[in-house]
Amino acid sequence: MNNKEIVNKFFKAVWTKEFDPSVIRELAHEDGIFSYPMHGVFHGAEEYIAMLEDFRESFEDLDFWAVDNFIAEDDYVVGRWEGGGTHTGKAFTKSPYGGVLPENSGTKIFFSGTTVFKLKDGKIVSEIGEE
Repeated sequence: MNNKEIVNKFFKAVWTKEFDPSVIRELAHEDGIFSYPMHGVFHGAEEYIAMLEDFRESFEDLDFWAVDNFIAEDDYVVGRWEGGGTHTGKAFTKSPYGGVLPENSGTKIFFSGTTVFKLKDGKIVSEIGEE
């Protein structure tokens, strides 16, 4: 797989309805850094997966998609995305910005942003997003 194919597979496993921690473990570098302002900075696949699982317990229909094709150059892949979900699960308390959504609030969220992925030897070394 080339870098763009790796990122497409990884993005699908992380952010779409087809969430798949096994793919994250397969494609994330053991020292990978994953950062989004809304969620914080995570080191390694397991820390990242724990955040994603927690987020999905609050927003069970969470789904994101690429707006355009990702762009690949050397060790970098960049893409624009959008998506969201409806808060139908447990209370959401993990935002670094504070604020709490009580259990099953029905609040709809929508995000758009850009993410820069860096790869090394076929693994995601960093995923830095701006929402």
